Amino acid sequence: MKFAVTTTAFLVSSLATRASAFGVRHSTTFAQRAAFSTTTARSMANVLKLSEPQSQLLDQVDVFIFDCDGVIWRGDSLIDGIPETLEKLRKAGKKMFFVTNNSTKSRAGYKKKFDGLGLNIPAEEIFSSSFAAAAYLEQTKFKETGKKVYVIGEVGICEELDLIDVPYLGGPADSNKMPDMGPGGRLEIDKDVGAVIVGFDRNINYHKIQYAQLCINEENAEFIATNLDAVTHLTDAQEWAGNGSMVGAIKGCTGQEPTVVGKPSPLMIEYLETKFGIDRKRICMVGDRLDTDVLFGTDNGLKSLLVLSGVTSEEKLLSPENSITPDFYADDINAFFAEAAVTQES
Repeated sequence: MKFAVTTTAFLVSSLATRASAFGVRHSTTFAQRAAFSTTTARSMANVLKLSEPQSQLLDQVDVFIFDCDGVIWRGDSLIDGIPETLEKLRKAGKKMFFVTNNSTKSRAGYKKKFDGLGLNIPAEEIFSSSFAAAAYLEQTKFKETGKKVYVIGEVGICEELDLIDVPYLGGPADSNKMPDMGPGGRLEIDKDVGAVIVGFDRNINYHKIQYAQLCINEENAEFIATNLDAVTHLTDAQEWAGNGSMVGAIKGCTGQEPTVVGKPSPLMIEYLETKFGIDRKRICMVGDRLDTDVLFGTDNGLKSLLVLSGVTSEEKLLSPENSITPDFYADDINAFFAEAAVTQES
C-alpha cells in the first residue's frame, strides 16, 4: 500500500515558527520541560482512577488519540478486549487516531501490523514518528538543499524518505559495518549529508555512531530524533531499551540536543485541528507513558488518560516524585465501557 504525503502540509504548517516546541538543536530536554511545565504541576491527589467512564470521559470527548505499544498491543500480542472496545467507540461516533513513537515501521508497515492483529484500522488514522520525521523535512524544504540524510534506524524511516524522494544512506545497509580503527584509521563520510535522523535501531553499532558524530560535528548536519522513549516493548515479556538510548549515544558524542519530531511535539494536534476542524478540548490522548503521551496531552491542551497496560505502574504514577499527571488513569482502555458491563451483569 502506497501512502501519499500530501497531508504533511497540514501536519507541519507551523513547524518553522514553532521549532522550540520540537526541542530544536540546543533546546531544553523534555525532562526539563516536564519539571517546569505549569500544566503538569498538579497534586497527585487530583489523579483519579476512571470510575464512571460515560460521564467522566465519553461524554466529554469526540476524538481519541491512542498510543499503540502498551495500549493496543504489547510487542506482537494484542491486548485482550481491544477489538471489542474499539468497535464500541466507533459505534458511539468517536473519531480515533493511532500515533506511535516507534519509527521501525512506516505507516504502510503499521497498517500491515494492524491487519495482522485482526484490527481493521483505516490507513489515514495511522501515524508514526518515521512519518513525522519525513514531514519535518518536507516543511523545512530539506529536499531543495540537495543534501542527503544519514539514518540510524530501521526500514520505516527509509520507506518514508522514499515517499518524499529524499536521498539517504545508512540504516539497515550499515548494520554489519565496522570502521577501520587500526593505526591511521579513518571513517570517510559523505560531505553531502545535511541531516542525521536517529530512530530505534536494533542493529546500532559503532560505525553508525561514529558516522553520525562526524556528520553532525564536522559537517554541521542537523540532528533529528524520532522520539526519546526510554524503554519499549519488543516482546510482551519485559521492557527493552528504547530510542532514548540511541539518541543518548549521539548526544553524548556530539554535545548537541536533537530536534524531536515525535510525541510530545504539537505536530499531530495542529494537523487534526486544521484538517478536521476539531476542538482540542474535545480530544483525549490515551497512552502508557508519562513523559511522552501524557505530556503530549497536557502540553497541548488535551484531556489525557494513562493506562497501566504498558510501561508505567500505578506506583510510579502516584509517586510524590512524579510531576506529570493525567486527568484520569485506568488499567486499560477496556475500562471505557466497564460501567456498561456492570449494568448488564446486574
